[in-house]
Amino acid sequence: MIQTANFELTSLAYVGVFVGVLLAFSGIYQILTRKETLSETRNRRMKMIAAGATTEEMLRLLKPNTDDWSLKHVPLIGTLPSDIRRAGLTTTPSLFLTVMIGSFAVITLAASTMVAAPVAAAFGLFTSVVVPVMWLRIKRKKRMDQLVRQLPEALDLMSRGLRVGHPLNTTIASVASDMRDPIATEFGIMVDQISFGDDLVDAMLEFAERTELEDTRYLAVSVAIQHGTGGNLADVLATLSKVIRDRMSMRKRIQAISAEGRLTSYFLNSLPFVIFGAMTASSPDYYLGVSEHPMFRTIAILVVVLIVANFFVMRRLVNFRI
Repeated sequence: MIQTANFELTSLAYVGVFVGVLLAFSGIYQILTRKETLSETRNRRMKMIAAGATTEEMLRLLKPNTDDWSLKHVPLIGTLPSDIRRAGLTTTPSLFLTVMIGSFAVITLAASTMVAAPVAAAFGLFTSVVVPVMWLRIKRKKRMDQLVRQLPEALDLMSRGLRVGHPLNTTIASVASDMRDPIATEFGIMVDQISFGDDLVDAMLEFAERTELEDTRYLAVSVAIQHGTGGNLADVLATLSKVIRDRMSMRKRIQAISAEGRLTSYFLNSLPFVIFGAMTASSPDYYLGVSEHPMFRTIAILVVVLIVANFFVMRRLVNFRI
């Protein structure tokens, strides 16, 4: 009878853990994948206009301020507002953080029924904080890389439009309407800012700050210089497009040349862990048998420090910035 009761409690604990993790990840998925529809955006703007909102208030919808983030100095989540914007998500940083904290509480509480509290807390921290932040940064990098690949084509489209006599505002709008995301969305935000009364140079500088890319800063500076001093902006954009393409080609060549070095780096960094796992599996007493020796902890710490140093040195040798 007691064994049956224990079996039922264990089964309920497993079910509770499964339901808690499922609800947590379902909530995170719903929060992160929800996007504001075009009709919702129009309704929100029309309500603000009907309420007598000023131009500055409507522009705040398009360029929210990320400087007031109170956790900017906290590791891992300090750049959360910037990461969310660059990843193309409409979720607010506070809501993203709230979901992570709630998921951490649920997962830790559910896991504590099976393992020790410190292990449960570590598992909850990894699954509810580290994994979502790493996913967000991967999504941010993927979106920014795609934007850089689209930028030369967008500059060529703008250059052709300027050569046939179209104003710069029209060429920006043509990029927003004719090209695909993510660059269409970013240029569409600039079109909306200009439509609401923002200056074209300010909108372009805001685009560079929003993406935090070197190539977009070159574009913003080029437009700002042409706006202030004049000149043939079509030729400038065509030249900038060629420079960006050449830099992309150079990056690919460098990656191909350094592929052997990067593979060697991965092999050397993983080799100590492979040896440790193989020796532990084949002969468990090889390391555990001397774990009580006074020098064991010192040597183990030294080995870990050397492995970490080897990782950073090898990464510095094969990681090139173009």
